[in-house]
Amino acid sequence: MRVVVTGATGNVGTSVLRALADDPAVESIVGIARRRPDLQWAKTTWVAADVTSSDLVPLFRGADAVIHLAWLIQPSRSLTKLRATNVDGSARVFRAVADANVPALVYASSVGAYAAGPKNRTVDESWPTTGIPTIFYSRHKAEVESLLDRFERESPATRVVRLRPGLIFKRDAASGIRRLFIGPFLPSALVRTGLIPVVPALPGLRFQAVHSLDVGEAFRLAATSDARGPFNIAAEPVLDPVELGRLLGARPVPFPAGAVRAAAAATWWLRLQPTPAGWLDMALGVPLMDTTRAREELGWRPRFGADDALAELFDGLRDSAGVKTPPLDPQTSGPLRITELATGIGSR
Repeated sequence: MRVVVTGATGNVGTSVLRALADDPAVESIVGIARRRPDLQWAKTTWVAADVTSSDLVPLFRGADAVIHLAWLIQPSRSLTKLRATNVDGSARVFRAVADANVPALVYASSVGAYAAGPKNRTVDESWPTTGIPTIFYSRHKAEVESLLDRFERESPATRVVRLRPGLIFKRDAASGIRRLFIGPFLPSALVRTGLIPVVPALPGLRFQAVHSLDVGEAFRLAATSDARGPFNIAAEPVLDPVELGRLLGARPVPFPAGAVRAAAAATWWLRLQPTPAGWLDMALGVPLMDTTRAREELGWRPRFGADDALAELFDGLRDSAGVKTPPLDPQTSGPLRITELATGIGSR
């Protein structure tokens, strides 16, 4: 079996490559990324290509499945560039899958595609995928879900799977996650139990997470099985202020969501951190997901708890952990994270 993976060098991509390489049924993997890594990976041939401009059909031709992970979260200050990759790039991938007659397409959607929903119960995959309107990530995920609906109607012979994971963590992604969401000004030494005194207990702060390696396994199962349709992917427990306080050794303290959002907006506007305030709206708005279908139809079982995955991330942030790929390598930030500062913290 030959599998092509777009966005293969990131947090999820490296976990997908690992899961595929461990599968005897997978004979070869093509890892596509904008920047070719200086890293050897079992069964994997690296190809430098951009989903916004490269001719993808020759790369996809002869594949048994394409796993589409390529996505931009930064630069958060350039919506044109983000849309070119996330929405228009995904449309180009889908057209190339059809033109190359690839039998299966597996797409990385997200809990962020969902409309606002309940925090006191879980919803299944039929919940509306209309997104949270105040954040580009959610809008783009929702729009690509619509593109995929059209693709399925026009290409009924192609088996389509869409995975909708919660927040995805692992130790080796810590440097990449820090660049994307935190920025250069948080001292690594502070990311340890006991040094963060309080956790904001915001109304609606209940979210789901999953270990990146478990997500990689879900993509392997989706690519190599006969599964079709959407699958929610998340692990227990649900993370809330009490659970976060336990992990951090901190005390949950009630805060008004509006004040926290205003602080996030101000620090983003002042270029102190790269994450616009709409991400908070998404965290507080998206529903909790029921993962029954993934367990029963995909045969997926998480090996790590959501708390384990988050604890790994905290350890990785403290130790500046990473992998030798451009998105995940600690060296990408430069000495003293000077490269992050030079790029305007969310500008490029």
